[in-house]
Amino acid sequence: MSAPATSVEDLLLTADRLLADDLAGATAAGRHRGASLALRTALEICIDRVLDAAVPGLSRTTGRAKLLCLRCYTAAETARRAKAVWSHLCLGCHYHQYEIGPTHDQVHAWRVEVGELVRELTA
Repeated sequence: MSAPATSVEDLLLTADRLLADDLAGATAAGRHRGASLALRTALEICIDRVLDAAVPGLSRTTGRAKLLCLRCYTAAETARRAKAVWSHLCLGCHYHQYEIGPTHDQVHAWRVEVGELVRELTA
């Protein structure tokens, strides 16, 4: 597995900047989707690290399979929370012309949850 180009901490800071409206010229919808993508990527990197530490090569499977495997290598509640927030973040990342994107409050709640999960998964 190649090393990620960006660290988990950098991705969390990027999400924070997007939520704080630090980027002039970006729309609210764009900032919220961008923050969702940064949060999802940070969570995926943490999950990959946990799985690779347990079984080298396990992180090269699909996202859903990783989340199913995570139950075997971390607390069941942590794995359940990771799956739930990952699913929400996936929806928040994707643009559909007929849907309203995630709100600031939703993305902020996801940011809090991902921050807690990152701490738990890296402990």
